[in-house]
Amino acid sequence: MSCWNCFPIRRRYRCHPGSVRFRDLTRRLGEAGNPSISDPEVLSAATTWATRLLGVPAAEPVRRALMVAVAELHIEAGWAGFDAGRYGRAMFHYARGLELATEAGNAYCQTLAMNYAGLATVEHGHPNDGLKILQIGELKALDIPPDEQRAVVIGENGKAAVEAVARATSATVLNRLGHPDAADTMQAKARQLWTPTPSDTYGDLDRPAACLELERGRLEAAEQLAAASVRRWEGGSQISRTQSGIVLATIYVKAGEPDGMRMAHHAVTAAMKITSVRVHQRLLPLIAVLEARRGPDAHELARMARQVATTQL
Repeated sequence: MSCWNCFPIRRRYRCHPGSVRFRDLTRRLGEAGNPSISDPEVLSAATTWATRLLGVPAAEPVRRALMVAVAELHIEAGWAGFDAGRYGRAMFHYARGLELATEAGNAYCQTLAMNYAGLATVEHGHPNDGLKILQIGELKALDIPPDEQRAVVIGENGKAAVEAVARATSATVLNRLGHPDAADTMQAKARQLWTPTPSDTYGDLDRPAACLELERGRLEAAEQLAAASVRRWEGGSQISRTQSGIVLATIYVKAGEPDGMRMAHHAVTAAMKITSVRVHQRLLPLIAVLEARRGPDAHELARMARQVATTQL
């Protein structure tokens, strides 16, 4: 099991007045309810309602702006379904978001839809197909205008962030498919494109790099990267902080470090508090290294972690 990141989606930007209502709705729905996950049922229902309004006659600029706003809502709904382990629903929303963004001629939303769809396809067990989708998304990202307001993050280059996170994901897939040199090249390109700062609340290149080194058995390098990822999310995203903590705990337990069991227990209890299938599945590598250890404490913790990882939400 890997540990990819969320791609950037929520941005501050100027937009046509006719689409403000939908974007504000997308933001509110994405942040409502459980702070650790958007509600896939509510978001899917919202896309149905919003899509009906696209049939209302309007001037072409207004129509395009509304199409992009509804595309963003579909992408948000897709992510909520993906995070809840509903692959079919996620792919439906990504496909619809891509269709609307393509019709509106918005390269940024097209790129997001393909990146998310590629990530979901990889995690659903189809790395070859997922990699192809990600590669198409990388090409589409080249069409994002430099002044695209949706790609603006305060103090950062949103276009580069989208490309970099997609390449970091592709690096993990390439390594899984037996192309380690290509994976290293892709990882290096990701870091050349973008370096997140504390002011940027989106994206993390250290966690996927840590997972890559962990899979290769390079525990010292993996530990440094995972620790950097944990520091990055201190005081930030609860989901991202928990995922990074799981990766770091897995490294420590695998290395036989004395603090490994304490870190593993903290990681499991943190995951229990989050309503996210993807976060729960991040526990599987940790479960494997716990089960490989001797002693009742490790096996009991592995049992508890497996119960979290396999619980149906």
